[in-house]
Amino acid sequence: MSERPYRLQALVFSLVVAAFTNIYITQPVLPVLTMEFGVSEFQASLSVSAVILGIALANLPFGLLADRSPVRPIILVGGIIITICGLLCAATNSLKLLVLARFFQGLFIPTVSTCVVVYLGRSLPLERLNVVMGSYVAATVAGGLGGRLLGGWLHPPLHWRYAFVTSSFLLLSATLAAVRWLPPETRKIEQHTEELGFLNILARGDVRRIYLVSFGAFFVFSSIFNYLPFYLHGAPFHAPTQVITLMYLAYLLGIVAGPVSGNLSNRFGNGVTMLGGTLVLALAIISTLIPSLWAVAASLAGVCAGFFAIHASAAGLLNRKLTVSRGRANSMYILFYYLGGSAGITVSGLAYERGGWPGVAALGLVMLIIPFTVGWRERKVGA
Repeated sequence: MSERPYRLQALVFSLVVAAFTNIYITQPVLPVLTMEFGVSEFQASLSVSAVILGIALANLPFGLLADRSPVRPIILVGGIIITICGLLCAATNSLKLLVLARFFQGLFIPTVSTCVVVYLGRSLPLERLNVVMGSYVAATVAGGLGGRLLGGWLHPPLHWRYAFVTSSFLLLSATLAAVRWLPPETRKIEQHTEELGFLNILARGDVRRIYLVSFGAFFVFSSIFNYLPFYLHGAPFHAPTQVITLMYLAYLLGIVAGPVSGNLSNRFGNGVTMLGGTLVLALAIISTLIPSLWAVAASLAGVCAGFFAIHASAAGLLNRKLTVSRGRANSMYILFYYLGGSAGITVSGLAYERGGWPGVAALGLVMLIIPFTVGWRERKVGA
């Protein structure tokens, strides 16, 4: 009996890790792609941005589908399509076909991200939802980092095609295991008369505030990690690329922070956990201004711990607030999440041009007003 919760967490973790591994798999080998296909840096980068675009476009439709249909068949179909597209990426000699296949991978990644969240909300009691949602968040972290390591470290960059073969095999295995062993959905699929439309969900102030948290937190996090290399390459650090790459391993802390945040949310409430995560993230951003590589490394660990505490508590809080239309609600959460990341990188670029790293840090601190305010309002939402 005691093994079942851990088996569920392991199934969800492995499936989401395998899916998210595909998102950034070409990022570390973009220079190799420019040479192999004879294209510009912008054209090669489409192999990453096409996936993000697909995810953004497909989240809402798959959220709607998950509200009306059993989730297991969606997971099976999505996992198979992502796998086939990955093998196509490994075999093609055309960048256009590679980008198109990557776009289709992005379109179907919500089948094993958004739809899995709907499955959890439909199948778990509230006291377990926070913990397993923490594992889900940790899995997105491990997958995002794993894709980069798979594409740039495990396989030599010149053999990037093998990374796609490996990721495809992992995803197919995780998909089949999930379809075979995920426990049955214990709650009925929502009836049409009970469903909330997207506009109805947005009309709820308590839910809308959570979406703003998703937007604001990833705005800050994506900005910090996107402009970190520029900061560390310059004075006073003059850090080589190898050292900067090692700094990104702080991302691994999110694997631990997700489940821990779920347990803290059960004990103290999602709002209190969100407040704590915001304060840790703010202190970490301030600490990056210390002109020491060791201080920056410690600060990045704090950035990851704070961000994933906010992310996990917000995702758990959203699913505790809603009893219907969880698919729509979670798909919109992810949409706001990626919109925040895109906006953060864009706006922080202007801040970096005008104010350097202090400009990026200051903008991040201003944006943290959002999760702090929402966490303060929600601090009495109990475990």
